[in-house]
Amino acid sequence: MTEQSPEPPAPTGPAPSGGAPVRVLLADDEHLIRGAVAALLALEDDLVVVAEAATGPEALAMARAHRPDVAVLDLQMPGADGVAVATSLRDELPACRVMIVTGHGRPGNLKQALAAGVRGFAPKTVSAQRLAELVRSVHAGNRYIDPELAADAIAAGDSPLTAREAEVLELAADGAPVAEIAERAALSPGTVRNYLSSAVTKLGAENRHSAVRLARERGWV
Repeated sequence: MTEQSPEPPAPTGPAPSGGAPVRVLLADDEHLIRGAVAALLALEDDLVVVAEAATGPEALAMARAHRPDVAVLDLQMPGADGVAVATSLRDELPACRVMIVTGHGRPGNLKQALAAGVRGFAPKTVSAQRLAELVRSVHAGNRYIDPELAADAIAAGDSPLTAREAEVLELAADGAPVAEIAERAALSPGTVRNYLSSAVTKLGAENRHSAVRLARERGWV
């Protein structure tokens, strides 16, 4: 048997004839995109789309029912995002490899995905042929991270915000008043003000609105 390196490049062709096809779950809330990807992957002899889903909960239900080899998840879906679904699949179906495709990837998303056991992270701009290659590679146990996103994640560094500061800052994103944020976070108004002030200071922002923008750009909320 030929020895392979730990991170071999993604294969460029189908699996050897006679092997069982790779069973794929597709989850994306945009029906047109999901349908197009499913149709294109169906052209591959060694891949078969066994289920489709439009929401996070539906993706979990389909995975439990069909036991796919690879789950290709959109990052942002109603009900539960791709990272949350990946976390559940890691615990419930550890044999299922997960990759995330997104049009809104941020450095923080990548770090959360890796922590959830995601094996592939790619932009939606990849071609159908390349996606098929990545599905095969992830199924084989390899990992693929979009190079540009990986570079952004390294440049952004770790978030200086505590979990509570990030939570309160995210609740403030829609311009909600302190009283409403306090109620939603089950905190006192004074505590909310303290968290917001701390977040603004740590991010070097002028106010909470610019703090939200900066944190989102870096994928920290």
